[in-house]
Order: sequence, then C-alpha cells, then structure tokens
Amino acid sequence: MIGRLRRVMLFSVIAMTCASVSAGDVVVYAGSMFNGIDAGFRSDVSIVIRGDRIVDIRDGFIGQRCTRVIDLRDHHVLPGLIDAHTHVSAGGGWENLALGPLDAALEGVPNLQKTLEAGFTTIRNVGANAGTDIALKRAVERGLITGPRMLISLESIGPTGGHSDRANGVDPGFGNRDWANYVVDGADAMVRRIREHHRRGADLIKIMPSGGVLSVGDDPDRLLMTEEEIAAAVKTAHALGMRVAAHATGRLPIETALRLGVDTIEHGTLADTGTFELFRRTGGYLVPTLVVGSRLLVAVERGSRSFPDDVEQKIRRFAPLAGRNVTAAYRSGVSIVFGTDSLSDHGRNADQFAMLMAAGMSTQDVLFATTRNAAAALGRSADLGSLAAG
Repeated sequence: MIGRLRRVMLFSVIAMTCASVSAGDVVVYAGSMFNGIDAGFRSDVSIVIRGDRIVDIRDGFIGQRCTRVIDLRDHHVLPGLIDAHTHVSAGGGWENLALGPLDAALEGVPNLQKTLEAGFTTIRNVGANAGTDIALKRAVERGLITGPRMLISLESIGPTGGHSDRANGVDPGFGNRDWANYVVDGADAMVRRIREHHRRGADLIKIMPSGGVLSVGDDPDRLLMTEEEIAAAVKTAHALGMRVAAHATGRLPIETALRLGVDTIEHGTLADTGTFELFRRTGGYLVPTLVVGSRLLVAVERGSRSFPDDVEQKIRRFAPLAGRNVTAAYRSGVSIVFGTDSLSDHGRNADQFAMLMAAGMSTQDVLFATTRNAAAALGRSADLGSLAAG
C-alpha cells in the first residue's frame, strides 16, 4: 500500500516531536475525508497507517519526528477507488487477429499504470485471453510493474456461438487453440472448466448467459446458456470460494442468472421493475457499464467503419438505453457497483462518475458505488473500500 501511495500522491515529510504514534507509522493528514462507510465528509483528521493497515483515525493533525506524514490538508481523501469491470489486456479478438497474448500482456502494462494513477487501486478484470491477466497480476504483486491490485476471471465462459465464443464472425477454417477456454456446452463441461480456471489462478468466474453487443451473430436479448449450465457455474464457483459475474443484457438472462445465484450482473441493460425487485430479493449487484457504451456510440455516430453491420446496429440500439436503466435501477433501490468495461482510454475510468450522476445518482452514492458497494460485491469488505481501523 505504501509503495502505491508513493507513486500516486505528492507528500512532504514533517518533523514533529515524538509523542503519540509509533515509529515507522505513516500519517495521512486529510483536510476532508470520505470514509466509504458513513454519509458525508469528516474534516481535519489524521489517518495512522502501520504496515499495510490503518490502525487509527484521529481528529486533528498529529505527527512526530519518526513518522512520515503525507500532507493532504488541502485535499479530499477517499478510499482507493474500485473499478469492478475492466479489460486491461483486451487484444487478440476478431477485431484484431494479428494480436496474440504477448501483445495483449504488453498492452496491459501501461494500461495498469494509467488506471492506478487515476486513483483506482483495485480492479476486477473480467475476461482476458490466454492467461494475460494472471501474468499481469503476478507482475504487479512482484513489483515488476506499477498497477492496482487485480482480481481476475481469466477467460469469460459461455456457449458455442455465444458472446464469449471468439470464433464468432471468423472464417471457420481459422482456429486458435486458446479460444477453447472461452466455450463450454453442458453442465459437466462447465464444472470442469471452472475447476480448471481455479487451478490456473482465477479469483472469480465470468459467465455469458446472454448474447452481447460486440460479438457477431448473437442476440443480447436472448438466454443462450441453459439453466443447468448457469446453476453448475454458480455451485462450482461458490464451492471453490469464487464469486460469479454474469454478462446479461436482456431481461430473461438477467432474471435467470439472479434466480440461480450469480453475484453480479454486468451491464443489465434491459432490466425492468420486476427485475429490480429480484435484485433486491437476491442481494445481487448491478454493474452498469456506461463508459464503454458511450464511447462505442460516439465512434459509430462519427462514421467509424470498425464494426460489422450487425454489431453497429446493436451499438445504436443498446448504448442509449444504459443510462435510463441506471436511473430506473437507482430509483428502485438496486445496489449499484462502479464498472466501466474500459476497452480503451484506460486511466479515464472516472469519466463514468459524471455519467452516473447524469443518470440521477447522488455524488455520495456514486462514491459508495466505487468504494463500499464495490468492495462488498467483490467479497473484500474487510480489506477494501473504506477508511477505518483494520
């Protein structure tokens, strides 16, 4: 934690008389602090850090000669922000078949640094090719590259011809052995694939119950996985201590996934009143991804010919609906988690704050979405998303 703070904050060392904190502690002076737990901001506090944990938060500004002080008396201080839906190594799909996993991993190095420097100290990377995400995660943990802590899913998992099938829209004579890890058909195959993901180092599982916008030939409205496959995914992942994120756009896929026990719904664009009630009843979290839809829509409206015709049609249909869905979900009391689905422009994750507020969320609830709510959805509330002792 301290290494990351060094990289992202300008701090000064202030010598004071040794008195009330231990030698070697780090004290952050916060002119204004949002703790990710309570409503509102608290003024003029000292956050005492020992090792990699907060040990105390005190009123006023304390310090001593043996203590490093990070002086943020003129700043707002927040918990490290969380982006719960990213793809920092997105290369290697049909859109650029010339990129392999080594290209994607190298692409991820600057993307991770940009993301950390934007204030996002934790990301959930929900889909990457050929183990690029596990390599990046290990490199961050070993201190070889600069980046946020990563929770990773490895390859997303779905049915033949579904949103995760990398062969969609590609010449059937072309093959890539790595793409097999994205596709399962049947409950038994799902169980095996999830166990393999766990063995390889996945922190969570990402499944694709519905079609998607950027894949060729599938329908985001439709439920493309069987209930048996979804149930097998949830049961197996939960037994291994992993949470399940479900890419679901249409109402039926969203509701089926929630009913069968997934933890988060990614996108969730076509939810309705009944769906929101199911969110509340099951405790599921909604991760709306406004950034990616907005950027894709801008691209097609500017005349970009980067997308196949059916993909362009889906962008035009679904992207404008995402903000309205957030408005309705928020008013219905659904727990919303911050996730951008950034495929490009990494480091601009915070662009989504303005989009969520434009959809009707309060400033405070947007902050909760990227701190408290996100940490809970990831199952990491004991370590992330708040400023508190411990």
